[in-house]
Amino acid sequence: MKSKVEDRVIRLLRKKGVIRPIDLKPYGIPRVYLTRLCQKGVVERVGRGLYRLAGAEASEHITLAAAAKLVPNGVVCLLSALSFHGLTTQIPHEVWMAIGVKARRPKVAGVPLRIVRFSEKTLTTGVETHRIDGVPVKVTCPAKTVADCFKYRNKIGLEVALEALRECRRQRKCSIEDLWRYAKICRVTNVMKPYLEAIG
Repeated sequence: MKSKVEDRVIRLLRKKGVIRPIDLKPYGIPRVYLTRLCQKGVVERVGRGLYRLAGAEASEHITLAAAAKLVPNGVVCLLSALSFHGLTTQIPHEVWMAIGVKARRPKVAGVPLRIVRFSEKTLTTGVETHRIDGVPVKVTCPAKTVADCFKYRNKIGLEVALEALRECRRQRKCSIEDLWRYAKICRVTNVMKPYLEAIG
């Protein structure tokens, strides 16, 4: 039989999708209740320090939600953002996450992360918030993601950036003007110019 406190934990999980033990603190709920609910099979662990309701239907992007919980100031970017927006045939095996230049590198276990450092301007510009499995997740918008791919082409490959650009235009995910604007912000105008002119 579930206690009133366990019921509160379950309601919280229904509302938030994925929680960490620290998320219970503002509600005055000891973390031992998560352990008890796990032992009862009501809650399941989806990563180190990450829990959700057992049997809850998770989207294909559950790892993005888990990463966002673990790195709340991070922004899903590059290959992970391309995959989220359907702009690549690549299947990232890690969550690509941007953090600030001076931000402390997160120590995370359970979710494979690839950390990239962005300047303050590039970290906060062109960011959308999507709800994934009840968790607000910051993801770079399609045009910004393409510009980021050209900026980090040495990390992900020029072919991936070109595929993303072609798909972005083919699927009409953004305008040429948006691409030019983010190319300027990311300081890759000269790199992207011949490709943008070819598709423009």
